[in-house]
Amino acid sequence: MLSTAQGFQGLLKEGSRHFSGLEEAILRNIEACKGISDMTKTSYGPNGAKKMIINHLEKIFVTSDAATIMREMDVNHPAAKMVSLAAQMQEQECGDGTHYVVALAGELLNQAEGLIKMGLHPSQIVTGYEQATKAAIEFLKKNTISKVSDIRDVEEVTKHLRSSVVSKLPQTGEFFSKLIVKACIQVLPENPAAFNTENVRIVQILGASTSESTVLNGFMIPRNVETPSITSVSNPRIAVYACPLDTQTAETKGTVVIKTADELMNYTKSEEDHAHKFIKQLADANITCVVVGGTISDLCLHYLQKYKIMAVKTHSKFELKRAARALSAEGIARMGAPTEDEIGTADKVFVKEIGSQKVVVFERNNKDCKLASIVLRGSTNGLLQDIERAIDDGVCAFRNICKSTEFVAGAGGAEIQLAKELEDQGSKITTLDQYSFKQYGKAFEIFPRILAENAGMNGDTVLTKMFSSLANGVIPGIQLEDNEITDVKEMGIYDNLNTKVWAIQLASDAAITVLKVDQIIIAKPAGGPKPKSNAGWDNH
Repeated sequence: MLSTAQGFQGLLKEGSRHFSGLEEAILRNIEACKGISDMTKTSYGPNGAKKMIINHLEKIFVTSDAATIMREMDVNHPAAKMVSLAAQMQEQECGDGTHYVVALAGELLNQAEGLIKMGLHPSQIVTGYEQATKAAIEFLKKNTISKVSDIRDVEEVTKHLRSSVVSKLPQTGEFFSKLIVKACIQVLPENPAAFNTENVRIVQILGASTSESTVLNGFMIPRNVETPSITSVSNPRIAVYACPLDTQTAETKGTVVIKTADELMNYTKSEEDHAHKFIKQLADANITCVVVGGTISDLCLHYLQKYKIMAVKTHSKFELKRAARALSAEGIARMGAPTEDEIGTADKVFVKEIGSQKVVVFERNNKDCKLASIVLRGSTNGLLQDIERAIDDGVCAFRNICKSTEFVAGAGGAEIQLAKELEDQGSKITTLDQYSFKQYGKAFEIFPRILAENAGMNGDTVLTKMFSSLANGVIPGIQLEDNEITDVKEMGIYDNLNTKVWAIQLASDAAITVLKVDQIIIAKPAGGPKPKSNAGWDNH
């Protein structure tokens, strides 16, 4: 339909929306990004509060993990979505530092808002921010305070990894930090840069206390074997089937007409012969264990036990893929003997009882693939899921140490250094860029402030003490246990350089992208009216 509106709106279809200018586009975008940043600030640090999120499937998440909050919140505003995507990219790249990205992007835009209201043009702010980003990253690279010399030393790596885990698990972080490092070092290849996070698996088993969580050597499937008489096999040859082992069901429907009793007897006998022939082919190929991603018929189970072949069943296709990769096997989608290339191997497969739960453990320890499983114990599913998210971040933090062994000051120390350094550098700039350059440095003050306020301390007092300590040649950090300002090196709290550099770069890019937008054009939504709500129609 021809639009009769005047101006730019007349170019668009009826039902489209258009926003432009400082008030409508730039400041509105900044307000949305500040909203998402303010929401996650209270969850930052060891004393951060948790958020309860109920997603579109009515699943409940109680967490302080920014990546989970961003993913499940389903942000709709286009500018706020940029910050959310930057946080998700940080999660994919480093596995940690998502809070840092959201808080820094929000604070950079907050500082930019003040400069815009002062009369500075957004393009001048962008230029200053781009210069300050380079200066901040260069400063961090030159001012590392610690380095991991031996990546296979449990104590040394734990000391550098703990800050990533303790910030999410304040009470049990020390215990789980050591557990993560043990599991990661156990699967570390000769070339540390080739470390694969997939080789460390997490298995949740309800019951007992978190202190009873352990590391097991190998890959685990949390269920018992289907062949009760065979519970352990040494040096097995393993076939992984992505289809059910059932000769009675077919992929297509058909009708069989049986006229005599002999035909009836022969009909069931042919099924038995088919199952027997298939299992005998496995035995002839020296297969001693099968992993199946579907049902196993009673007939096949009978012959599996007859030929002493262990059967393990899993209903998760992801677990089946993981098992195939871990055992160097190929998933087979047909009922037939595997070829030599499709057969996997392990050192041992056995059943182990943990609490009241029986699990199947696949031990495999060679140069190609080393595997470790962290067995999590806990009283509730919510607690186990929260710990699992923290362990995932911890394993990713270990991967970062494999890439970059250098560390900067934690506990707000690096941020205070950056704020002071960028303030000094900004004073030497003679152009209008100096205002945005200085405000970029001032944005880093938000991190010590949030840490202090979330711990019940006065943010202004803490910042004053930290700048005073820095002037005396000490790198200050916030000691949250005693609410004191202490030397970071004495506390031993470090942040990985690679994680921090990525976080600063992504947050700056997100803020700069938002500031470059001066018009928002929203097309008319496609389709007709939305269907009526019919929640729960498939429950019965």
